[in-house]
Amino acid sequence: MKVTVVGAGAVGASCAEYIAMKNFAAEVVLVDIKEGFAEGKAMDLMQTASLNNFDTKITGTTGDYSKTAGSKVAVITSGIPRKPGMTREELIGINAGIVKDVTANLVKHSPNVIIIVVSNPMDTMAYLVHKTSGLPKNQIIGMGGALDSARFKYRLAEALECPISDVDGMVIAAHSDTGMLPLMSKATRNGVPVTEFLDEAKQNQVAEETKVGGATLTKLLGTSAWYAPGAAVSVMVQAIFCDHKKMIPCSLMLDGEYGQSDICLGVPAIIGANGVEKIVEIKLTDAEKEKFATAAQAVREVNGDLKF
Repeated sequence: MKVTVVGAGAVGASCAEYIAMKNFAAEVVLVDIKEGFAEGKAMDLMQTASLNNFDTKITGTTGDYSKTAGSKVAVITSGIPRKPGMTREELIGINAGIVKDVTANLVKHSPNVIIIVVSNPMDTMAYLVHKTSGLPKNQIIGMGGALDSARFKYRLAEALECPISDVDGMVIAAHSDTGMLPLMSKATRNGVPVTEFLDEAKQNQVAEETKVGGATLTKLLGTSAWYAPGAAVSVMVQAIFCDHKKMIPCSLMLDGEYGQSDICLGVPAIIGANGVEKIVEIKLTDAEKEKFATAAQAVREVNGDLKF
């Protein structure tokens, strides 16, 4: 039972670390284009095995996808961040080329692989994998909602001044500062709606802080976050390997669900051995439906910059 993680940077290495420490996979393969980088990260992580008590084998390779053969799941983290002066079209063009090439190599060596897309813009990159990989739609999953929901629960617990284990909530729609939709109407503290504890102003504050969660960390760190993204991926991979049938919000190709088609957007889904076992359609308020549709339109505009 093998997992491949493409991109051995901070996010990819965190994915590998969390997956290995949970001890459900036989092997994690790290792939990177920088000579020796993935091999070094793998060696460093393997030297924690006796300290962290895991038996998962971690190997690294510089671009040799033959070593990924037989992977049940592959995680794509590769790509570049947007740089000053770079247009959105330029960023999408560069990352689309990377993701398309990585996908082709993965599918060549693991034709039944389930792909989890982390690269940004995530909803658009997941859509690209759908359009170019030839894989069934249940085998392509965008990671965003799992991470965004974790950040939502962090902010809820902070506002409620309670343990995070008390709270539950999810974020759907787009994985972007403006397109995220934290579902305050569904959020709870031990089954009690959080709307009974937080006034409207505090609810709005929590929602807005959730939506800029990634940007806030980038401002503080000077780079993108990696611990929470890595942990979010590890939960998804474990749900697939262990057939947990766990409900996780993630970016999926829609075919009429939530009134949208031919687009990848964040929705709750049951994740198990087959990847996406089922998309869960929940009732949204009129305001939430409107925000979901607005997010969809924004993602379509970004998708329009793709060149297959």
